[in-house]
Amino acid sequence: MSLYELTIHEAGDGLAAGEFTSVELAEAVLERIVATDNGVKAYLTLTPEEALEQARIADERRSRGEDGPLLGIPLAIKDVLCTEGVPTTCGSRILENFVPPYDATAVAKLKAAGAVLLGKTNTDEFAMGSSTENSAFFTARNPWDLERVPGGSSGGSAAAVAADECLGALGTDTGGSVRQPAGLCGVVGLKPTYGRVSRYGLIAYASSLDQIGALAKDVTDAALLLGVIAGHDPRDSTSIDAPVPDYTAVLTGEVEGVRVGVPKEYFIEGMQPEVEAAVRAAVDALADLGAGVREVSLPHTGYALPVYYLIAPAEASANLARYDGVRYGLRVGESGDLIETYKDTRGQGFGPEVKRRVMLGTYALSAGYYDAYYLKAQKVRTLIKGDFDAAFEQVDVIVAPTSPTTAFRIGEKTDDPLQMYLSDVFTLSMNLAGNCVLSLPCGFDAGGLPIGMQVMGPPLGEEQVLRVAHAYERATAWHKQKPMLPSQEE
Repeated sequence: MSLYELTIHEAGDGLAAGEFTSVELAEAVLERIVATDNGVKAYLTLTPEEALEQARIADERRSRGEDGPLLGIPLAIKDVLCTEGVPTTCGSRILENFVPPYDATAVAKLKAAGAVLLGKTNTDEFAMGSSTENSAFFTARNPWDLERVPGGSSGGSAAAVAADECLGALGTDTGGSVRQPAGLCGVVGLKPTYGRVSRYGLIAYASSLDQIGALAKDVTDAALLLGVIAGHDPRDSTSIDAPVPDYTAVLTGEVEGVRVGVPKEYFIEGMQPEVEAAVRAAVDALADLGAGVREVSLPHTGYALPVYYLIAPAEASANLARYDGVRYGLRVGESGDLIETYKDTRGQGFGPEVKRRVMLGTYALSAGYYDAYYLKAQKVRTLIKGDFDAAFEQVDVIVAPTSPTTAFRIGEKTDDPLQMYLSDVFTLSMNLAGNCVLSLPCGFDAGGLPIGMQVMGPPLGEEQVLRVAHAYERATAWHKQKPMLPSQEE
C-alpha cells in the first residue's frame, strides 16, 4: 500500500511507530497530486513548500515526544476558509487575489495540532452550488468517472479525499455541501451541529446555516478531525460552549438497542431505484447488528427546498453586499462614480449562480415581500426543526439517502437550476434544523458510482451518529473500494 492510500489513523500509527516520517508522507501525497490532479482538478491552490516545512516541524515535534492524531497528517482546506498568507478565493473572480492576514479558527486548530496543510480545494463560487461547476476557475471532477461531477459545493475536498490527494479535508455545509459530495465521491462527510465548530474565518454564505465539516476516508478519521476542530470560540457568537468529548471512544462497533428511524418522506418518487435499494439494505444491516428499526415521519420535509431557497439567498444578499470594489478584492472601473464601480465590480466579479441567489434574496427581503416570503420561511423552518425534535424523542438516529441519484454528468443540469437544486433535497432539512449528520458509502450503482447514506442525529448527537455509522462501516467494505484513476492504470 502506498503512503497516500493510508487513512489518518493508519498514518498516525505508522508515524508513531517510526515506519516513515511526516516529510516522507507529505512527499508521497504531493507526488500523488502531481500524478492525478490534472484530471481530478480538486485543488485551486497548492502550497508544497509550506507543506514540507510543516511536515519537517511535525517530525521535530514527534522527536521531542509530542503526539496527537493529526501530527504530521497531510490535509486539504476548502477555499472558503481563511488561511494566513495563502490565497482564499471562494472560487470567485471577485476574491481571486485576496490573501487573508489571519487563519480561520478551524484552520488554526489544525495547525496547532501539527497537521500538514497541502493547499486549498475547489468549490462552487461562495459555496453556492451542488456540482462545483459554479467555480469561476474550473470544474472539479469525480474520481470515479472524470466526466461526472464530484458534487458541491465542497466538491474539491471530496474529490481530493476520494483520489487519495490528501488524507482528509475540511469542507463547509450550508445545505448539504459536505454530505452530498461525500455521497457522490464515496467518502465520509460529517456536518456537525450548528455552532459545534467555530465559523470565525469562514467566508459567509448564509450565516444561520453554514457549518464547517470534515471529509475523510472512514468514520474514525471523521471523528478524529471533529475532535480537533470542535469547541467554543468567543470570536463566533453562535459557537456552543460545551465540552468536546473523545469522539473515537464511542467507535465500538456495537449498536445493540440503538433506535433507528427511517423517514417515509425521504423515499420519494423519481429517486434512482438503486439508491433506495442500497439504503434500505443498509437499514437491514443495522437491524442485523441489533439496532431497532422503525418508520418515522418528518411531515414538513416537502417545504425544506423552498424554505432553504428563501432563507439562504436572503442571507447571501446581506453577506455579499461587502464586495463593493472599495475595501478588498476585485475593483472594476475608475470612473469616480461609486454606483458604477459597484455595478461594474459585481457584474464582472460574480458568476451567474451567485447573481441569481443574490437577486432572489434581495427580492425576498424587499419592502412588501419580507412578510410574505422571508418571515414565512422562518416560521416554516421552526416547524421543520419541530419535526426532528419530535422524531428524536422516539429514535436515537435517523437514516436516509444522501442524494436522490448518483453523480450526474458534467453539464447535465447547468441549464436547469431547479433540477440542480433538487440534488440537495435530502440534505437541506438538517441545516434548517441545525442538527448533526454524517454521510457514508453504502453501495454502488450499476455504473460503478458510489451511493451515500445519511445518519442524522439531534443537536450535539455526534457521538451517537458516529457510533452507528462506524458499526455499519465495520460490517461492510464499501469504504475500502477505490476509484481507478489513470495514473493507477499505467
